[in-house]
Amino acid sequence: MKSIYIIRHGETELNKQGIVQGRGINSDLNDTGRAQAEAFYQTYKNIPFDKIYTSDLKRTWQTVQKFIHSGLPWEKLSGLDELAWGIWEGQPNSEEARDAFREMLKSWEDGDYTAHFEGGESVQDVYERLKQPMEVLSTRPEEETVLLCMHGRAMRVFLCLLLDKPLSEMTEFPHQNTVLYKMGFEDGKFTILEFNSAVHLDGLVIG
Repeated sequence: MKSIYIIRHGETELNKQGIVQGRGINSDLNDTGRAQAEAFYQTYKNIPFDKIYTSDLKRTWQTVQKFIHSGLPWEKLSGLDELAWGIWEGQPNSEEARDAFREMLKSWEDGDYTAHFEGGESVQDVYERLKQPMEVLSTRPEEETVLLCMHGRAMRVFLCLLLDKPLSEMTEFPHQNTVLYKMGFEDGKFTILEFNSAVHLDGLVIG
């Protein structure tokens, strides 16, 4: 069985402020994010990863930088980028913004997966572009153990795609910073081996 460790990136300053980033904001990890990344590395550094995949956005590869620096092969896949939130990316966490997001999430809950903000993507758009990373994971048997770092909303969509679940179930996947979903791939099918694991964050003190 192929093992795939899918994690969300560490915290950024915009995460901390509750400001949406999306595909168009290429922010760095903050001190907390770097501490989370270090905690993940210390917990999983002895896993014999064959390959690392990240999105094109630096918060993902900063999260797994120590693995990359150890000499592991690394490939960026733009399909793993976060959903583009269009005009709302980087905007203050105001009541107007919260209302706009509530309305968008309600549209998705009601089954309108093509709904999107001006200049942004829908979850259906993200679902379609994630088919390329899924194909990569499905067709490289020599990569037996893989580490993949991506983004919260895109990760929820990706898990629906991998598990052949409807997008209506994407809210079933919690996604705090650096949370792990360990997946197995065998006989053409993906399964969850570990769900929403954050054991590496136990006892983490941000000072």
